Amino acid sequence: MLVKVFAAAVEGIDAIPITIEVNSSRGCMFHLVGLPDSAVKESHERIKSAFGINGYKFPKNEIIINMSPADIRKEGTAYDLPLAIGILAAGGEIVSDSLDKYVFMGELGLDGSVRSVKGALPIAIMARKHGYKGLIVPMQNVREAAVVNNLEVYGVSNIKEVVDFLTGQCDLAPTVINTREEFFNHQALYNLDFSEVKGQESVKRALEVAAAGGHNIIMVGPPGSGKSMMAKRLPSILPPLSLAESLETTKIHSVAGKLAMDTSLIAVRPFRSPHHSISQVAMVGGGMYPVPGEISLAHNGVLFLDELPEFNRQILELLRQPLEDRKITIARSKYTLDYPASFMLVASMNPCPCGFYNHPTRPCVCTAGQVQKYLNKISGPLLDRIDIQVEIVPVPFEKISDTRPSEPSSVIRERVVKARKIQEERYKGISGVYCNAQMTHKLTVDYATPDSEGLNLLRIAMERFNLSARAYDRILRVARTIADLEASPDVCASHIAEAIGYRNLDRETWGA
Repeated sequence: MLVKVFAAAVEGIDAIPITIEVNSSRGCMFHLVGLPDSAVKESHERIKSAFGINGYKFPKNEIIINMSPADIRKEGTAYDLPLAIGILAAGGEIVSDSLDKYVFMGELGLDGSVRSVKGALPIAIMARKHGYKGLIVPMQNVREAAVVNNLEVYGVSNIKEVVDFLTGQCDLAPTVINTREEFFNHQALYNLDFSEVKGQESVKRALEVAAAGGHNIIMVGPPGSGKSMMAKRLPSILPPLSLAESLETTKIHSVAGKLAMDTSLIAVRPFRSPHHSISQVAMVGGGMYPVPGEISLAHNGVLFLDELPEFNRQILELLRQPLEDRKITIARSKYTLDYPASFMLVASMNPCPCGFYNHPTRPCVCTAGQVQKYLNKISGPLLDRIDIQVEIVPVPFEKISDTRPSEPSSVIRERVVKARKIQEERYKGISGVYCNAQMTHKLTVDYATPDSEGLNLLRIAMERFNLSARAYDRILRVARTIADLEASPDVCASHIAEAIGYRNLDRETWGA
């Protein structure tokens, strides 16, 4: 008897349909074909145990299973449930005309329990796209998959529930959640707020400018000056996620297996802070079983690299392409995948090996050569992609002991959102450009050319500080963002002056 059961395979952050064909005939062999990996082949033992404990007979006939398309490698334990259902149907234990209406995914325990899998959200999107009536997934994944409308999503805890549902012995209620209501209710749930930051007004202003224009930023300062503390609060002033951004972000975390149990949509922008000992694969993604890396998990959010010079030089160089293209392409001998990687890079570093160069009270014990060598751990091309470079000094006692609350994140976010709306209108119809940080040279000339006073000021700064040519466009883009924060249609001298102050590391005299 030949039956077909439908499942899915995840490639990148999308899913493709997999047809499981099970044929039962005379004999006593078990064959599983269609490029299954070791975890899929081991499903035979899990399925056999689950059948015995739940009172189902494993067919004694010859069983041939083909997982189609046969040229796509099938990985992981998520195929246990559809394989088990196919075997039961081929052996006559399940008589149902609705097998072709559902997609099944789930790992089986030896007792028949159905356990969570990765990628439930992209699988649900695929099921709706290909016209399936419903999706049957583990109970732990049901809320994640139920955000897809026009698809019946059923959560199950045991294989017996699935069999009884298919044979009409019990009714399962599809999970329905109010996606929009839940999403908007959780949008402002940030644990950290800028109202808790004492002093550092100039740095908070730089972070506001960075958030308003989507600019990458690096903070340079001694230990304990508040670099990490302020970086962790940056997501609280970024514009709220849109539903489309949230869906894409949730898909990435779903494929990576990073979603918390009973999560539906990610409602706040992600903040990723990998340790400097991270490997290349963990940063960019890939591996034997491909999963997104940290730069993709930070998509639509913030990637924070604390103590930037301590990262491996090769890992830092890997950031150059995704910072430009807003995606990462992973090419290996057996696969090529694209993962989205549109993130804000926020970095911090000490100014020198001892950490006290330019400190107002503590002397630096490093030579000029050591300071320059420390800075040179960051390559010019990477530094070129960081628009804002700001120095931080420790907060004086008077500011630390001040009990008055600082400006809250909600107020700063309002200004950021207004500036972003101006940019959305400006770049409407221009593909791939949504904020000032993404401007091309032509757009910079069209929208960020300052008045004569501002141009003269920029010329003087370029000559006095011996700024590099790469700093020219960066200054203009940041100045355009500062003008947007003031709702100014023109870039004026005051905007240029502030933007020049954010290019500290480009000055020839820095570290001398």
